[in-house]
Amino acid sequence: MSYSEKVSKRLNMLLEKNYDAEKGYKYAAENAQDPQLRAFFSERAQERYDFGHELKTEIRNFGENPDKGSSLAGDAHRTWMNLKTSLSSNKDEAALEEAVRGEKVAADEYEEVLKDPEIPPSTANILMKQKNQIVASLNKLKSLELKA
Repeated sequence: MSYSEKVSKRLNMLLEKNYDAEKGYKYAAENAQDPQLRAFFSERAQERYDFGHELKTEIRNFGENPDKGSSLAGDAHRTWMNLKTSLSSNKDEAALEEAVRGEKVAADEYEEVLKDPEIPPSTANILMKQKNQIVASLNKLKSLELKA
């Protein structure tokens, strides 16, 4: 596997996760009862959409093709989230808990890719910026979770 293919494979993995997160946040926004939470979830969906475009540009810069869809694991997680929130007496709280869990996983996945010595500095800068925004969202989610 060439250098470009290796880096693009790692970026495509993050791209797929961002597709998953965008879909999850859209679902959460559509089903949130609290207007502040609905707005927050909508903002995160847009943020993940923007992350996806940045990652697609990077992948193309390496001469590779970006993946087109969400992952099977992401689809399964959304199904679980749908079931959990439908059975929960406090749907917003259940959505918050799942969002916190998802953001923790996302931050860890970004950190793992950033540890790869083959990731060039320009790409690492983009990934670090995205990871920092995910961590900021995670901190905001935790503060919202305390209020719920």
